[in-house]
Amino acid sequence: MVDFPEPGERPGWFVVLPDCASAARAGAVLRNRGVQEVSHPSGRPWLLGGWSPGAMTVGEAGQVKIAVLGEHAMTADRLTTAADRIRTIAGLDELTRTMAGSSHLVASVTGRVRVQGSVSGLRRVFYARIGDATVAADRADVLAALLDAEVDEQRLAARLLNPGAPHPLAGVPVWRGVGALESGHYLALDADGRGRPVAWWTPPAPTVPMAEGASAFRAALTAAVEVRVRGRDVVSCDLGGLDSTSVCALAARGRAKVIAYTADGLDPLCDDVPWARRTVAQLDDVEHHIVAGDRLPMVYEGLQDVDDRFDEPCPAAMHPSRCLLIPRLAAARGSQLHLTGFGGDELLAGSPAHLHTLMRTHPRTAWQRVRGFAAQGPWRYRETLRQLWDDGAYRQWLGRVGDRLTAVPPPFETPALDWGTPPRLPPWTTPDAVDAVRELIRTTARTTEPLSERRGLHVELEAMGSNSRMVRQVGQMTARAGLTLAAPYYDDRVIEAGLAVRPQDRITPWQYKPLIVEAMRGIVPAGSLTRHTKDEGSYEAEVGMREQRAELLALCEDSRLARLGLIDANTLREMASRPLPPTLPFDALYQTVVCEMWLRTLDTAATAAVPG
Repeated sequence: MVDFPEPGERPGWFVVLPDCASAARAGAVLRNRGVQEVSHPSGRPWLLGGWSPGAMTVGEAGQVKIAVLGEHAMTADRLTTAADRIRTIAGLDELTRTMAGSSHLVASVTGRVRVQGSVSGLRRVFYARIGDATVAADRADVLAALLDAEVDEQRLAARLLNPGAPHPLAGVPVWRGVGALESGHYLALDADGRGRPVAWWTPPAPTVPMAEGASAFRAALTAAVEVRVRGRDVVSCDLGGLDSTSVCALAARGRAKVIAYTADGLDPLCDDVPWARRTVAQLDDVEHHIVAGDRLPMVYEGLQDVDDRFDEPCPAAMHPSRCLLIPRLAAARGSQLHLTGFGGDELLAGSPAHLHTLMRTHPRTAWQRVRGFAAQGPWRYRETLRQLWDDGAYRQWLGRVGDRLTAVPPPFETPALDWGTPPRLPPWTTPDAVDAVRELIRTTARTTEPLSERRGLHVELEAMGSNSRMVRQVGQMTARAGLTLAAPYYDDRVIEAGLAVRPQDRITPWQYKPLIVEAMRGIVPAGSLTRHTKDEGSYEAEVGMREQRAELLALCEDSRLARLGLIDANTLREMASRPLPPTLPFDALYQTVVCEMWLRTLDTAATAAVPG
């Protein structure tokens, strides 16, 4: 079980109640916590929780009330004008399709409620049945506290999969009785307290040529950065790869003072610093700080100090001190908002799996691209052809995943033209846990649908969902340091502009991220747009495992995962005490470590909640 976050605890949180008498039970529990409250037009409790001043903007007209929480440009007057035109919750589609930034939108319309997050999953919506009413929230653990819910061991076991649980399991909350909206849906609550997901968003048709698409993408990303920078005196930015460089250059065009940070990695091949220096030399008035590699905490460093309360296992818990070093430096310099390039890889580098569809629509172009990617891989010839010609449904692929959970991971040379990378369970997973995950996957495979019938788009949307959930959690960590973490590439309008570009223009083996290169001409210094390298972090992970081995081994003592019967602590201890075998990826430990750390923070929170 889990207790509520304190109302004043950062980051903020909120709960949405339907406009009916049956929601009174949940409202009474929350009111007893001393939370903030916004009422329905009827006067019943609507939004309850704890949020910082200025985080919520509300407009009201008659029996319609609209609230927006997050990073946006909406004012109370604009929301009031919109509320005056709205007659049904479906009528909000037009408003949501024009909003720049990243936010939750909640509306109460003549007794019915709409609760909506973001397409990427950065702004999530969870729901649960509390008594006779469906209640929504932006944090799963808040609903778990209302339910007095326990952790679902089977769902948690699926989080041990590496490189991650497949769709839709990756986004399913690990709390019993708590659900989550899938991408592109909002939650509709009727006047009787019943809730149902409603699809409102579909990806745009990928038909826009590069010249037109680059202009639209430039406009969308410019607006996304402007929403965050407008009215501020100081903002900070990451300045590393091409994605964060573009965001930094856009921020530098505004009136706010820009403080940029570049981490100098320990990897001798990391070239972020020289590229960042070239960029700053040609931008106006950007204060640039380089964080030396020996100042950066290692991966796995500080595991024993993790006390952040996440609503699911958090990948950032592997290296909390590392994640927070630059945000803390930025906050000390007066920044209250930090811009990052998170999300750029999924959208701009994209997935070669688009070639599977392209082979059926533009075979000559597809063959050219296949040869280029295959040479770079290098991809195995027979497996490349098998994946290209395979027309199996996602359900079939997911079923095969369940059959091969303990097989040797696919080799590095495996082509990336399938529905995804088949995940594996680590060798320290118990047989009972393997059986539980296999059963869960097979059951899910009977009814699930892919995020898109086009493999490439499915892979990209799944990656956005997975990575944005991690960024959401990092944002919770930085909020405690007094800083808002902003990721413009995860904005709905930016995603739409990127996905609208033809895949054969956006994804090519012969040019690195061509869409951002074309979009940022005249904004990012020309020399910086020629970069085609990226630091991928494996060096720090391997060094961290070696130098922080004692902290890793300490997790094997009285392991919470072992208590639940999900891992064999002795096997984990034995394998973590030496270099991992070549058949086991260096990040195979990641999922296990974050699940173990998450369970331990639950123990700590539960102990702190007990009087005395």
